[in-house]
Amino acid sequence: MAAQSDVVSKTFRALVESADRKFARVRDLPSYGRAQNHYFQKVFKAYLRLWKYQQENRSKLVEAGLNRWEIGEIASRIGQLYFNQYMRTSDLRFLIEAYVFYEAILHRKYFEGAKAKDVGVRFKELRFYARFLLVSLILNRTEMVQLLVERFRTLVDDSTSNFRETNFKEWKLVVQEIVRFLEVDTAFANTRPLRYCVQFDSRPTSHPYVARFHARKVLKFKDAVLTSYHRNEVKFAEITLDTYRMLQCLEWEPSGSFYQKHPVESVNQTRAVESYENGTITDNSGASGLIDINLAADLTDPTLPPNPRKVVLYRPYTTHFLAVIATICEELPPESIMLIYISASGKGAQSNVSQMESSGGSRKSSKNKVVSGRFSEQNSSASESHSNGKRESSDYYDNCLWLGPRGTAGSNALYPGDIIPFTRRPLFLIIDSDNSHAFKVLHGAERGEPSALLFSPLKPAFKNLAGVDATHNGSQFTFFLTAPLQAFYQMVGLSFIDTDTDVYNDAEEILSSAFSEWEVILCTSNSLDLVWAQVLSDPFLRCLIIRFIFCRSVLSYFCPQRDNEQYLPVCLPHLPSSVSPSSEVVRSAVLRLSNHLKVADYFHFDDV
Repeated sequence: MAAQSDVVSKTFRALVESADRKFARVRDLPSYGRAQNHYFQKVFKAYLRLWKYQQENRSKLVEAGLNRWEIGEIASRIGQLYFNQYMRTSDLRFLIEAYVFYEAILHRKYFEGAKAKDVGVRFKELRFYARFLLVSLILNRTEMVQLLVERFRTLVDDSTSNFRETNFKEWKLVVQEIVRFLEVDTAFANTRPLRYCVQFDSRPTSHPYVARFHARKVLKFKDAVLTSYHRNEVKFAEITLDTYRMLQCLEWEPSGSFYQKHPVESVNQTRAVESYENGTITDNSGASGLIDINLAADLTDPTLPPNPRKVVLYRPYTTHFLAVIATICEELPPESIMLIYISASGKGAQSNVSQMESSGGSRKSSKNKVVSGRFSEQNSSASESHSNGKRESSDYYDNCLWLGPRGTAGSNALYPGDIIPFTRRPLFLIIDSDNSHAFKVLHGAERGEPSALLFSPLKPAFKNLAGVDATHNGSQFTFFLTAPLQAFYQMVGLSFIDTDTDVYNDAEEILSSAFSEWEVILCTSNSLDLVWAQVLSDPFLRCLIIRFIFCRSVLSYFCPQRDNEQYLPVCLPHLPSSVSPSSEVVRSAVLRLSNHLKVADYFHFDDV
């Protein structure tokens, strides 16, 4: 019996080493490109074999000295694999699988009871909590996030007390990161999801027009690159607040049972791998049922199309950023379009973006002053050269965005000219920056077909000083593109917590009705540029276009006209005048919303 247990133990250790070697190879693979999928299949198979073996030989392995935290570490690795695969493919099933594994580790307390003074095991437990937090955050599992934050904070405090010879400063910073992130994200915790939701975003009135709409050329939205860098911006791990919002708004909201409201403690009880009977652990699931990807079948909606694949880059060097775009362009299928989203400060912006100033000059009253971020004046040569139709090559390299700290300008500066080579393929570009208008020079400079360009205002606009620091609240333009009503609330100084639920829901209805009407106008317009027409059938890109129209119109009426050019977003090519801020159908929608929320006095409806 002892000899047999020894063989089982050696086989198990060999499987662990083999799986860990394969895991190490894929862990550092780039998060972009379709060529790496076969590596992940090999690693999944290795861990599947390991997981099955430890279940089939659990009693013998326990006799040979197997610790529960070792089982937890295996499950944690599998969860990490699933999350990495989600980040590479944007397939939400992988994210759900990661959640299920991590939740099983939490409820079965695999890491609890480990050797009190084993700092190595403690670091594994800390990493587990940090990873589970990120998965829960992206899945919008608010209750679970709150539970994990409390346990994580307690664990870090306990680690500091019990392992005095070890420095846990970095883990304390991780706790501060997630707390800071939640302070912003939970301000609208009970509102509709950021993901594209059929219930909210598919509108019956405009649906027939969208379904019948067919441009001369139709492009499919397949890939996106998202990056954000601002000094001291809100982030958790390598997901900033801006990329978090954009990541979610480019995904379908599942309608499966997984997203029903229920207490944390009851989650996934029907899928428990283990149960305690007569003081012993029994396995009720064969190979656990958790590694089979079909587990997510009843948690996602099979009728929904696949999500566009997204690459999220955190503080990339410009060369790396361009290499990622080049790879995606090379792999982009025919008749497809790539989205590039960049949120970053630009050349000449002051480092302290938290300083605020009033734009003054309100024509309503002194209480109606618009508050904006204090940025230095932008170099206007780019816009001037664009307006007179003449461009010098230097126009493409006079202004830049900072993708990282400015101490290494060459490696972190992104210029308009850097983007031009990739305009050989269809491109949907969103620039959110205090220097965004410098990228107007791309219009007409494309090497293939015209690109769809959305540029943020140079300055944000708010009613009140409190709680409007872009560093701590994310970009206003990105907020409008991903959560337009919440952005409207923030702009006029309203608090969701202090708003009656029925009032908020009615505001959602007003906005939905307006968006539906604008969709019909675009689908029936004879002057819609082909650049917009060829992407209008895509629900994600159509949603961004409609929200841009809302953002532009709201800011047009909110900011005094004499200096509102800096506060307005820009799109190139231009959208039809029928959806411009001066059109009655757009004006009436903003007026109706502002009257409903009793903030109409903040707007200048007679000046546009």
